Amino acid sequence: MTENLFARTPRLKVAVGQIEAAPYEIDRNIEKHFELIGQAREQDVDLLVFPELSICGYPVGLRAPEIAIPRNHPRLLELAEASGAMRTIVGFIEDGYAAQLHNACAVLQNGSVKFIHRKLNLASYGNLDEKKHYASGRYVETFALEEPWVGSILVCADMWNPALVHIAALYGATLLISPVASSINALSGGFSNPRGWESVMHFYSMIYGMPAIMANFVGSHKPDDKFWGGSRIIDPYGNIVVRAGDEEELIVADLDYNHIRDARYRLPTVRDSNLDLIRREIDRLSNRIGVPGKIRPLQ
Repeated sequence: MTENLFARTPRLKVAVGQIEAAPYEIDRNIEKHFELIGQAREQDVDLLVFPELSICGYPVGLRAPEIAIPRNHPRLLELAEASGAMRTIVGFIEDGYAAQLHNACAVLQNGSVKFIHRKLNLASYGNLDEKKHYASGRYVETFALEEPWVGSILVCADMWNPALVHIAALYGATLLISPVASSINALSGGFSNPRGWESVMHFYSMIYGMPAIMANFVGSHKPDDKFWGGSRIIDPYGNIVVRAGDEEELIVADLDYNHIRDARYRLPTVRDSNLDLIRREIDRLSNRIGVPGKIRPLQ
């Protein structure tokens, strides 16, 4: 009998800590992190994800400098120690290099910070004004999970730039992680944030054969706005495995790497990506719009 080599491929147990985080109340928020970290470890979770800016709350506005912390801050290291072998992703305002403030996520494990992602696409539209407070990140990067899993973190509005997701997939990401802070009326008008995130998460998971995790807040946002929850874990076919409601909760799901193999074999978006074509077209577009106020005709 032929040995089934795929049977040895590890599954990954992932979880979302959907919480209500009060702006500026760091101690209170961190206690919620400790509580859900303990619950997740009791269930042998491998990866726990909290929302964007989960430690300090969203938004914080002009008080951002007061609550920014460096990546080696004792409170982050305490959470990392509590996480043990489980990886925990938290959101915070990073007091970074050259006195720049970043909307950042940290991957915590075994008492230390293993990886940092700084939000790339700062949301400054609708009712949002992040560019007023933060410096943007510069790179799309990945980080190692249990072999052969590779994670990529894209924070909220990062996901609304499809090129960033495409790059993450080509860098080898097999798990897309999106901490968000999505409220009902962030855009208003004819837009529905819950419906928009439903479409975006389904599309990326299905088109790239990549399971995805979205972690959102719940609770009041402003007198006329609130976070709607709806955190979810999606398989590589674009199907929702588990979805949270509109209350604080921990949701957990098992992901199977064999499903990624199968999805990417049947729909080979990553395999068939033509980087030479993309590079050529970007260069051609750059030349076409190189003159301010003038679009050159295509040759």
